[in-house]
Amino acid sequence: MHSDQTNRIWIYDTTLRDGAQREGLSLSLEDKLRIARKLDKLGVPFIEGGWPGANPKDVQFFWQLKEEPLSSAEVVAFCSTRRPNTTAAEDPMLQPILAAGTRWVTIFGKSWDLQVIEGLKTSLEENLAMIGDTIEYLRSQGRRVIYDAEHWFDGYKHNRDYALKTLETAIAAGAEWLVFCDTNGGTLPHEISQIVRDVASVIGISAQQSEANSEFKTRNLPLLGIHTHNDSDTAVANALAAVMEGARMVQGTINGYGERCGNANLCSVIPNLQLKLGYDCIQDEQLLHLTAASRSISEVVNLAPDEHAPFVGRSAFAHKGGIHVSAVERNPLTYEHIQPEQVGNERRIVISDQAGLSNILAKARSFGIDLDKQDPACRQLLRRLKELENEGYQFEAAEASFDLLMREALGQRQQMFELKGFQVHCDIVRNANALATVKVAVNGKDILEAAEANGPVSALDAALRKALVNFYPEIAVFHLTDYKVRILDSGAGTSAKTRVLVESSNGHQRWATVGVSSNILEASYQAVVEGIEYGLLLQSSASRTTEVATTQL
Repeated sequence: MHSDQTNRIWIYDTTLRDGAQREGLSLSLEDKLRIARKLDKLGVPFIEGGWPGANPKDVQFFWQLKEEPLSSAEVVAFCSTRRPNTTAAEDPMLQPILAAGTRWVTIFGKSWDLQVIEGLKTSLEENLAMIGDTIEYLRSQGRRVIYDAEHWFDGYKHNRDYALKTLETAIAAGAEWLVFCDTNGGTLPHEISQIVRDVASVIGISAQQSEANSEFKTRNLPLLGIHTHNDSDTAVANALAAVMEGARMVQGTINGYGERCGNANLCSVIPNLQLKLGYDCIQDEQLLHLTAASRSISEVVNLAPDEHAPFVGRSAFAHKGGIHVSAVERNPLTYEHIQPEQVGNERRIVISDQAGLSNILAKARSFGIDLDKQDPACRQLLRRLKELENEGYQFEAAEASFDLLMREALGQRQQMFELKGFQVHCDIVRNANALATVKVAVNGKDILEAAEANGPVSALDAALRKALVNFYPEIAVFHLTDYKVRILDSGAGTSAKTRVLVESSNGHQRWATVGVSSNILEASYQAVVEGIEYGLLLQSSASRTTEVATTQL
């Protein structure tokens, strides 16, 4: 980071409030506290905690953080301006805001005359009074105020003069930040640039030339901020455009969570500002944890991470085509816009039917195996890989299966047990648990075991682990964490070939394996068996793959 404060961009996270409005996302009190502490550790200076008084959970959240404060971040309470035709001091809505005990409060007010008339059903003059009175009251109570100008860009386009009056009122009342909100998400970057430039110019002229306005003479000018939504798929671009025109605060959410199409994704905003445009958002060492923060927060909110997300996605620096891999091996700049390590991500070499020897060699190196290009095993492995992918196998998302395949080609795959067969019985009529029976051989000894579970795959997994646990006690902690099925040739009807992807875990790591068959149970069994085999391999001190074919939890 640079030391020049004029280059500083203040990141304002609203995941806990705006992000929580995403359809299908629900946060408990504990979830909100965990996310707040992750954001604090990441170095986010402003964290919007919610609307105190709107629900008991938000009240408890602010109370909890008063008891156990964050280390550096400012927690911000959020609220609207007072109601029409009353005073801020008399409006009970504002009392929980003060009780939250935060230094900073964000107040949103109407900028668009249409919203004032149709939404609030009050006069334009009363809306100005609501903005001014609310901010003045909060200032009189010792609070510092961020003013979110809701529907700012729509309001500016439809009635520029009135929109500017709302800002003038907020400035005169003592707001320290003016944040322009593209609430509907319909504004494009060139419009953002032009409007922010115009407003900055107007405010600057007012501050320098309005001798009669004592507010500007006794108080520093407010700083500008931007809050964008992604309805036009331009939220990040819009935020960057505003910064380049003078905005010094960017409001957004981790992973772009938010209502409708989401908010500006801070996991893209921060590295773009810091690595591409040279602004200071967080410390460089904190930026190294951006990917981990993105993924851990996705776990907290119980939404699958976007593997193709820029900067932090698992595929953000994945290379599949053989020519690409060969070039990246020589110079990563050929196909990578930044070093993945700068944001805590990593380069991945994807193994697929498009792979060449470059992929195989690079992937082997990532597993700690140094292959010679002239080694016949390389050609054999590549040939076998393409044969299997032609049958429907896919190793891009099943790197544990590829590792086992590579070990087999090199003669390094240890046979820990031998499969003799399995049977599954499902009593659909009585809706009873599935019953699976498996037969395996370990060290020449046949083992026959059975187990029940709420589905055939779960029953197979339970029976297999039951058969092996006496020989390999570590299996007791193994469990399935994900199960995906893909029909490969749907035109074949019920005889279609099926690909099954299984994710397994030992509580510390996750790994994925794949199986393919026209019998879905056979495909599932293949994947489950390889998952257990790979888990045992990870437990072995001879394993060279712990850091590569697994994901740390």
